[in-house]
Amino acid sequence: MTEARTEKPRIGFIGVGFMGHGMAKNLIEKGHAMQVIGNRNRQPVEDLLTRGATEAASPAAMAASVDIIHLCLPNSASVEAVMRGPDGILAGARPGLIVIDTTTANPGSTVALAEELAARGGTLVDAPLGRTPKEAEAGTLDAMVGCDEATFQRILPVIRCWAANINHVGPTGSAHKMKLIMNFIAMGYAALYAEALTTAAKAGIAPQTVQKVIGSSRMANGFFETFMTGAVGRDREVHKFTITNAAKDLRYCAQMAMAGGMANPMGAAMRSMFAQAEAAGHGGDFVPQLADLFAAANGLDLADAVKRGA
Repeated sequence: MTEARTEKPRIGFIGVGFMGHGMAKNLIEKGHAMQVIGNRNRQPVEDLLTRGATEAASPAAMAASVDIIHLCLPNSASVEAVMRGPDGILAGARPGLIVIDTTTANPGSTVALAEELAARGGTLVDAPLGRTPKEAEAGTLDAMVGCDEATFQRILPVIRCWAANINHVGPTGSAHKMKLIMNFIAMGYAALYAEALTTAAKAGIAPQTVQKVIGSSRMANGFFETFMTGAVGRDREVHKFTITNAAKDLRYCAQMAMAGGMANPMGAAMRSMFAQAEAAGHGGDFVPQLADLFAAANGLDLADAVKRGA
C-alpha cells in the first residue's frame, strides 16, 4: 500500500467541511498521501486523520511538501487569505505546485491569484463543484475545470477520485464563471419554488400536490427533487447549501454581469429574496428552508400546510 501511494501525487486539502470531507476521503481511499488543514469543526479533520491523513502546520508548510493542494472554502476572501497570508500557500509555493480551487469564487480574484502563483512557478486551477455532500462522500460530484489542456490531462486522474461528471470549460477562471451561471440557475429555481409553494398553499393546493404533479412532469429535475424533499418532505439534511453561500454566489454573478455591461433583472430579484433571508438571521439555514421563510413573510406556516396536506 505504501509503495502504491508514493507513485501518486501527494495531496493537500484545505477546507474539509460538508463537501471537502468526502472529497478528501475519496482521495485517501484511492491511494493518495494526504495532508489536511481544517477549521473550527474538528470532527471531519479527526475522521480523516483516522483514515491515514496527517495535519499540516500551515498552508505554507503544506505547499512546500505536496504536489497538489485542493481548496474547498466558503468564498474568495477565504481563498485569498489562505493564498496570500504571511504563512499562506504563496509563501511556501515551489515550482510545479498545482492548486485546485473548488470554491465557488469570484473569477476576477481567481485570475489574479493564478498570476501570483505562476510567478512562483505554480499553477492555479479552478474546479468548482456541482451536486451535494452526498455525492461528495460517494465520489460522484460534478466538476467544472479551468486550466490549460496539459494541466487538465495531468490532474484528471486526481479529479476522477471525487468527480464522475467532469467538464474542461476553458482557461483558468472560466470554470468559476460557469459555476456562477449554474448557481444563478439553481438559486432561481429555489426562489421560484419557494414562491410557488406559498402561492399554491394560499390557493388551497397542498404542498405535496405541487411536489407530486411537478415532480412527475417534464418540469422535474434534480434540484427540484432535493429542494422539495427539504421544503415539503422536511428533510433538513438533503440539501446542505446555506443561504449565506447562495447570497454570496448571486452577488458574484451580479458582479460578472455588470463587468459584461449587461442588465441583471432576474438576478436582482433573486438577490433580494436571499438577502432578506440572510438579514433576518437565517444565513445558516439551508436553501430549501427559503420556502419556510418566504411563507412566513406572507403569513403562512409551511410546516403546518404540509401537515394539513397529509
